[in-house]
Amino acid sequence: MARAGLTAERLTRAAADLADEIGFQNVTVSALARAFDVKPAALYAHVKDAQDLRERVAELALTELADRAAAALAGRAGKDALVAFANTYRDYAKEHPGRYAAMQIDLDPDAAAAGAARRHAEMTRAILRGYELPDPDQTDAVRLLGGAFHGYVSLETAGLFHHHPRDVDTSWSRALDALDVVLRHWPPA
Repeated sequence: MARAGLTAERLTRAAADLADEIGFQNVTVSALARAFDVKPAALYAHVKDAQDLRERVAELALTELADRAAAALAGRAGKDALVAFANTYRDYAKEHPGRYAAMQIDLDPDAAAAGAARRHAEMTRAILRGYELPDPDQTDAVRLLGGAFHGYVSLETAGLFHHHPRDVDTSWSRALDALDVVLRHWPPA
C-alpha cells in the first residue's frame, strides 16, 4: 500500500527542491526518503528507480524553464527575443542550480523529459526565424546559443568570473550583443 500523501509529483517537486539545496548529484532515493521520514522502499510505489526520479526532475526543470521562456518571448522578435530568452535561462540557472543541473543529463529520446527538451529547441528555432536563418543553419545556431548560454552560466555560477574587474552583467550583455551580430550576419555555407 502506498504511503498516504506520497505521489510521484510531490516526490519530484521535493527532489527538485532538494537538488537546489544539496546539488543534483546528491539527490538519491535514500536522501529523498529521509526528507519524508520514510524508508526508501516506500518511494518505489511512485518512482521506478533513481534514474526515473532524475528524469522526472529534469522534466520538471525543463518545463518550468520553458514556461518562463514562453512568457518572456511573447510578442518579441529578433534581438529582443534573444535577450529575453537568454536572461530567462540565466536567471533560472542562478535561482535553481540543482534543477539546472538536472536539465543537463542525457535523456532517453523516449522519456517524457525529452519532450520538454524539444520544446526548448523549438523556442530557440522560433527566435532564429527572426534572423531568417535557413533550416540547416538553424541547428548550428541552436547549438551555438546553447553552448554560449550554458558556458557562460556554468562559469559564472562556479564563481570563475568574479576575479575580473569587468562587471559580470556587463559582460553578459556584451556577449548577447555579439551573438545578435553573429546571427544577423550568419556566414554562408
